[in-house]
Amino acid sequence: MEPLLLPLAVDDDLASVCGLQPSWLCETVYDATNGNRFVTEFADWLVAVVVILFAAWILTLIARRYLGHVVARVVAPDKTLPGRHLKRLEGRAPSMVPDALTALDQPPDPRRAARIQSISAVVGSTAAVIIWVIALIMALGRTGVDLAPLIAGAGIAGVALGFGAQSLVKDCIAGLFMLLEDQYGIGDVVDLDEAIGTVEKISLRTTVLRGVDGTVWHVPNGEVQRVGNQSQLWSVAVVDVDVAYDCDLTTARDVILGCVETVCSSDEWSATVLEPPRMLGVEVLGADGITIRVTMKTEPGAQWGLQRAIREALKGALDGAGIEIPFPQRTIWVRRDDAGASFEDHIDAEP
Repeated sequence: MEPLLLPLAVDDDLASVCGLQPSWLCETVYDATNGNRFVTEFADWLVAVVVILFAAWILTLIARRYLGHVVARVVAPDKTLPGRHLKRLEGRAPSMVPDALTALDQPPDPRRAARIQSISAVVGSTAAVIIWVIALIMALGRTGVDLAPLIAGAGIAGVALGFGAQSLVKDCIAGLFMLLEDQYGIGDVVDLDEAIGTVEKISLRTTVLRGVDGTVWHVPNGEVQRVGNQSQLWSVAVVDVDVAYDCDLTTARDVILGCVETVCSSDEWSATVLEPPRMLGVEVLGADGITIRVTMKTEPGAQWGLQRAIREALKGALDGAGIEIPFPQRTIWVRRDDAGASFEDHIDAEP
């Protein structure tokens, strides 16, 4: 094998500074500084680092932009796309469009934008961290630092951190899947077992709730075993009304249903009620009275206010119809001794 020879155009001094195949920049700086080794090496290193960091910045922008589109298409697809496609088809060939066009043309989902923003931020931040870590390692490699011990040490530190921060990793993974599955969003009223309230903030690690009494709950996502979302898409207002046993149930149902329909059709509540009230009938034969249940499908989170308004109206409607709202009734036996004699008094008590 013939020995490797230096190119004729490269002298020994230039080769020792810029290598056997010097770049145009290194050779130009070397000639401009009359062979100054420090300036040449520094300029070559600086330009390489700037190029690496600039490329990392460009890749970060591209990743954030296109990962957002991927998330929008895969995680939160636009449900109005079929309707728009059929509309375009309708303009070209009306006979090919079925009558279900209006059913497919659904209104935009207000939660879609929030989901896309949350998940895109998480995925984009993760991609940015990976890109910048690789860029910094490449920049350190240009300085001549031996990266093998650094990478080995980082791997050992990562393993130790993984064992020591298992709960943190568990919280982050659980938070990511909560976002992907759209279990709840900001503004939803949720039941997370130990905490119940309105979601104010969602991150990969924790969910922040505010209770009815103003208490702010910080719940680690990894500790959430179940999620009860009380305000997603639509809600149901449930009103139970107790009537006395001696009343006419048919009349009672008619009075209750008429009162509920009046409240639901009022200007204050008509916009929030999605379907007509449903009279479910007798729910419980209790110790003190009969429970009649009626339900209404409402917009998310509107059920509690509607229930309070209906209960207030029902009080007047039942009183006007002469239907008694029962109260607990008990029979009390009092035993006492008077001058050595024992007897019992029977008292019918009403609270």
